[in-house]
Amino acid sequence: MLSLIVFLPLAAAAVLVAVPQIGDAAARWLWVSVAAVEVGLALAVWVGYESPPPNALVFEERAPWIPGVNSSYHLGVDGLSLPLVIMTAIIFLACAAYALRNTDRTRTQAALFLFLQCVSLGLFVSADLILFFVFFDLSIVAMYFVIAGWGHGNAARSALKFFLYTFLGSLALLAGFIGLYIAADPHTFDMTELTAAMPLADNPLAGGLVLGAIVLGLAVKTPTFPFHTWLPPAHTDAPAVGSAVLAGVLLKMGTYGFVRIAMPMLPHAWQSWAWVIVAVGVVSVLYGALVALAQNNIKRMIAYTSVNHMGYIVMALGAAGLIAGNTDQARSVAITGAVTQMVSHGLITAALFLLAGVLYSRAGSYNLDGYGGLAGPAPKLAALFAIGAFASLGLPGFSGFIAEFQIFTGSIAAAPITAIALPGILITAALFLRAFQRVFTGPISGHSEGFTDLRPSETLSVATLLALTVAIGVIPRPLLALIEPAAGMLIELLGR
Repeated sequence: MLSLIVFLPLAAAAVLVAVPQIGDAAARWLWVSVAAVEVGLALAVWVGYESPPPNALVFEERAPWIPGVNSSYHLGVDGLSLPLVIMTAIIFLACAAYALRNTDRTRTQAALFLFLQCVSLGLFVSADLILFFVFFDLSIVAMYFVIAGWGHGNAARSALKFFLYTFLGSLALLAGFIGLYIAADPHTFDMTELTAAMPLADNPLAGGLVLGAIVLGLAVKTPTFPFHTWLPPAHTDAPAVGSAVLAGVLLKMGTYGFVRIAMPMLPHAWQSWAWVIVAVGVVSVLYGALVALAQNNIKRMIAYTSVNHMGYIVMALGAAGLIAGNTDQARSVAITGAVTQMVSHGLITAALFLLAGVLYSRAGSYNLDGYGGLAGPAPKLAALFAIGAFASLGLPGFSGFIAEFQIFTGSIAAAPITAIALPGILITAALFLRAFQRVFTGPISGHSEGFTDLRPSETLSVATLLALTVAIGVIPRPLLALIEPAAGMLIELLGR
């Protein structure tokens, strides 16, 4: 089942490349159809899912791949990865629906996004470090071509900066993986075997160096302060669907790597450096919110809120490593909140970037001062942007509230000093309300004159993402029931 989920989009992409007779309309509908099937397959896995025992996966598939270094084609899911698999499938379907009216090299774009969906899903189900790294690197390549090929503004420079930054991070990640392989006895790249073996547990210096390499690679991808500088230009110049996938899916590869690799495989080193990780998270929260508040470009503003929201996740995961004097329950709540935030941020920010893309497609501008009174000619756009803004600032009734409430409950219980990150929520509220007032309220002016409201495909894709954030905010139990057992098992691994 997992191989089908991973490689069905790749097979569809290969068909689009190999059969040039396929027209643009057919290519668009093939993309939508495959993305819809992917959502169905992911939900089928959820229906058949049963929580595995500690350090185990379900729906496992394993076959020899590179036997000389004990690396195998090993797939599997648990409560940490399955929510991200489902979220990824949903975001790609929303992007496929949003792009139905695209006329710019449609067949090539559909093939590239199907390939990107393959590598994104492959990473979240990988249970071998080399397999994880292959998908991690291929996602960088695919997104480079998305930005350079369909971006605007200074797209070539932004794509190059994105590639060089994240590729450098991937090299650090590979160095860390090799360190784990060398330390393991017997040598292996299998994630479950490395988690059970706990290599470098008796060597704090080497463990700290390997963790540093892995954390550096993942921090660039996440990104956290000060490794975030590639993110705003990449988002500003990327197409709307590219920004939605970059923020909604690719950033989660970094935070997922923390809970899948860094924390369970190097628990002692994670505990030793937990305060540093907490500090990086807190700084990212406050810095991202403050810089977002200063932006006049709506896409750069949303990009910096991603630094802010990723900071919440890093802070919570760092707090979960603070064992002395802290209860397992508080630390488990922090991890549950972090994973919930990954899903919540993916849905909300993807929707916001798609809405920002509507502004550019109609008026060719992201400048907040270039609009005014847009709620008059575009009431559907105004309503959906308001919902997305309230969801992003963590208002009760949305998934962001569920995630941030758990993050702060667990983090403050483990480390009361993390309460200094609370103003980040207030600043986020201020920046979104300020942006909404400038663009949508007041008299109609600037680019708002003659503005066309959302088309059906745009409305459907964005409304679906935001409806899911409301569903999670009102009825969080199905998602939390999936995550909480896996979070508790991760706490057990940290306490070894």
